[in-house]
Amino acid sequence: MQLWISGTGSALPKKVVTNDDLAKVIETSDEWIYSRTGIRQRHVADEAESVESLGRAAAERALEMAGVSAEEIGLIIVGTCTDGNVTPSAACQIQAAIGAMNAVAFDINAACSGFLYSLRTAEGLMRTGLATKALVIGGDLVTRYIDWQDRTTCVLFGDAVGAVVLEATEDSAKGDILGSALGADGVKGHNLTGRTDPDNHFLHMNGQEVFRFAVRTVPLCIEEALQNAGVDKKDVSAYVLHQANSRIIEAVAKHLGEPLEKFPMNLSDTANTSAGSIPTLFDRLNREGKLKRGDILVLSGFGGGLTWGATVIRY
Repeated sequence: MQLWISGTGSALPKKVVTNDDLAKVIETSDEWIYSRTGIRQRHVADEAESVESLGRAAAERALEMAGVSAEEIGLIIVGTCTDGNVTPSAACQIQAAIGAMNAVAFDINAACSGFLYSLRTAEGLMRTGLATKALVIGGDLVTRYIDWQDRTTCVLFGDAVGAVVLEATEDSAKGDILGSALGADGVKGHNLTGRTDPDNHFLHMNGQEVFRFAVRTVPLCIEEALQNAGVDKKDVSAYVLHQANSRIIEAVAKHLGEPLEKFPMNLSDTANTSAGSIPTLFDRLNREGKLKRGDILVLSGFGGGLTWGATVIRY
């Protein structure tokens, strides 16, 4: 049995906040932010928008592309850490919103690695026969947890949700998940934290430590996933990485000895959207015609926990 991505979708909030907008309220500038991060703007959710509402839109777009009805979906997994509800889960709310009443539905919290953890979990469950069609969704409204007076964090993040439809098939001509690698190191979790305490709910990050962790860990994880998949780097068409910082992506490319042209980026328009970054970029590349069936792609990222992961797919 193979598992192929038959549809993609994404949704971003309507409101856009540029670097120049931020420069009006904190001591910063477009040049300062862009030169250090590669970010020009970010989308910020308003009170009416939520992980669930954006997740519904992303899911419906992915289903439409796949030509799959909501009733056919047997599994929904949402990678998110900013849903805001204790219960019901974002997955259950999206299930109800789209009418996927035959689906098992639950959330996974692995911060920015949430989509990768969700994809790997969906793969494992589908290979046991739990479902033949699944929605895997990743997304966060990180700006709800940002101190807009802290320029070390507020310039980095935006909001977005992305989704893919994953289908089981016996058709060898279609794509497949070829191999994965996941990891976590809770000992270092204090370097990136976010709480629900009303008096201390802001995101806190030790930027230098997280940068060092990412540059060291992501290339090793990618190499492990490639080895598990039996794929050589020269056969990879593109690396779809978590869009945290352009410097991190450039460093990962250098460590892997791969040309930067293989590392598409959209963080200049979206900033770091946590679990939404990989599926949102994937959808954008797909809809712009930059992905071809048969391409070997590596999806990889890192996040709070600390967590990390990589998945190799044949698209």
